[in-house]
Amino acid sequence: MTWQPLWNDGLIISAHAIAALAAMGAGAVQFATPKGTKLHLLLGYSWVGMMTLVAGSSFWIHEFRWWGPFSIIHLLSLLVLATLVYSVAAIRRGNLVAHRNSMVQLYVLALLLTGGFTLVPRRTMHAVLFGG
Repeated sequence: MTWQPLWNDGLIISAHAIAALAAMGAGAVQFATPKGTKLHLLLGYSWVGMMTLVAGSSFWIHEFRWWGPFSIIHLLSLLVLATLVYSVAAIRRGNLVAHRNSMVQLYVLALLLTGGFTLVPRRTMHAVLFGG
């Protein structure tokens, strides 16, 4: 494993990837620890910040261009941002089920599934993990 391909892609992509990796780890901790604690709240707000950075930074990444500088990935980023707002609002209203469901969906779909696509050959994270 070498991090050099990531650093070679510049600050925006590096920050995007590091925030996504940190969010994967923090999310895993969230799933494994008790809910409703101060730790859960602190880690949750940190996770929301990480995900905001991941989604927000994507608007300056234009590897795939379908509509001018944008692609379907940017629509996903808008959905992530909207879902983060929805999920935080849900827990503030006391709607635990909506909060839990939307956060789990974000973790699985926005991090794990889309993260898996970064591992295809000729993509940066493939080069980081597998070389080449």
